[in-house]
Amino acid sequence: MYFEKVRDALAAQFELDPDKITMETNLIDDLGADSLDVVELIMNIEDEFGVSISDEEAANLFTVQRIVEFLEKLQ
Repeated sequence: MYFEKVRDALAAQFELDPDKITMETNLIDDLGADSLDVVELIMNIEDEFGVSISDEEAANLFTVQRIVEFLEKLQ
C-alpha cells in the first residue's frame, strides 16, 4: 500500500513512468533529486499520510524502501 502511493507521488513529481520506480530507487542517485525536490517530496508525504517528519528523519529517507519502512513504523 505505501509503496504504490510513494511510487505514484515520485512519478508525478519527477514526471516518470511509475514502473521505473522500485523499492531500491535512490532519490538523488536515480532520480536526480536536489534538496528542494526532497523537501517537496517530504511535504507531500506528510500531507498524503497525515504524518510529521522531522529534519533528522527526513535526512535518512533517501530511497523508496526507507520511505516505505518509515511509514510502516508509524502505523
